[in-house]
Amino acid sequence: MHINATLINLYHICARECWLHANGIRMEHTSDTVYDGKLLHEMSYPLRADRHTEISLTAEFSNEIVLTGKVDFYDSKARTIHETKRSNKTAAAHEWQCKFYIWLFALNGIDDVQAILEYPKSRERTNIFLSEADSVYLSNTVDEVYHLLRSDLCPPRLDEKICKHCSYHDLCYSGEDLSSY
Repeated sequence: MHINATLINLYHICARECWLHANGIRMEHTSDTVYDGKLLHEMSYPLRADRHTEISLTAEFSNEIVLTGKVDFYDSKARTIHETKRSNKTAAAHEWQCKFYIWLFALNGIDDVQAILEYPKSRERTNIFLSEADSVYLSNTVDEVYHLLRSDLCPPRLDEKICKHCSYHDLCYSGEDLSSY
């Protein structure tokens, strides 16, 4: 099983969204918010492509789990990951996604990597570092995601404020029982 940075991000927002995404039920293409974020990502730093590269990472976590991540921009000289997000409404999930990337670098023998989480619309930047405690947390989180994804049952919806803007909103609130999906 492959567990990637997107699943780590989604797990921190909503276990149900994580499970649906991992099981091939993708609603992102129907969301104006997701499309807006994609455009923002592509248009925010047009000159960055000359200085930074996109990089894909893989690490074997266990016999059954392979960790993967695709970093948008990596400055190898400064050992800095740049992750661009639309808004900071789910900042904690974004931070864990960045820490997951840093952890992947460490698992590949590349230490002293940091990340900069960027929100171009609000002109905010947050520096992200990985601690030993974060590595332990991520290891436990990967186990939790693994067990979540192996489950045949879709987790219940959150019924939180954030659900109103989620690309899965119509699916979750359609009235259809997904618990036996």
